[in-house]
Amino acid sequence: VQLQASGGGLVQAGGSLRLSCAASGRTFSVYTMAWFRQAPGKEREFVAAITWGGGSTYDTNSVKGRFTISRDSAKDTVYLQMNSLKPEDTAVYYCAASRAMALATNSQVYGYWGQGTQVTVSS
Repeated sequence: VQLQASGGGLVQAGGSLRLSCAASGRTFSVYTMAWFRQAPGKEREFVAAITWGGGSTYDTNSVKGRFTISRDSAKDTVYLQMNSLKPEDTAVYYCAASRAMALATNSQVYGYWGQGTQVTVSS
């Protein structure tokens, strides 16, 4: 499975961005897809996850009500709509895929990773 993330950029606080993650290859083996982020000097942290087939989602408390994860199965693409962005959302955002049948928040569960896309929120 190959993952290609895109959509990052520079935005002012309060603004919005939509990240995309296009999956290719053996996508039928994927059960869960997720977004993680890593800010400078910090560990990679879970943001949100979605099951590939059923559309169940889970997101971390810090983004609840602001970020929405969704998927378009026909396009093999997962999105992260980010609204009301804050400077603390600045990070490199990574998409990941897992064969595990769970909305896991542990990065070690995910065996496939995209290259990352930079999101910078200015104050």
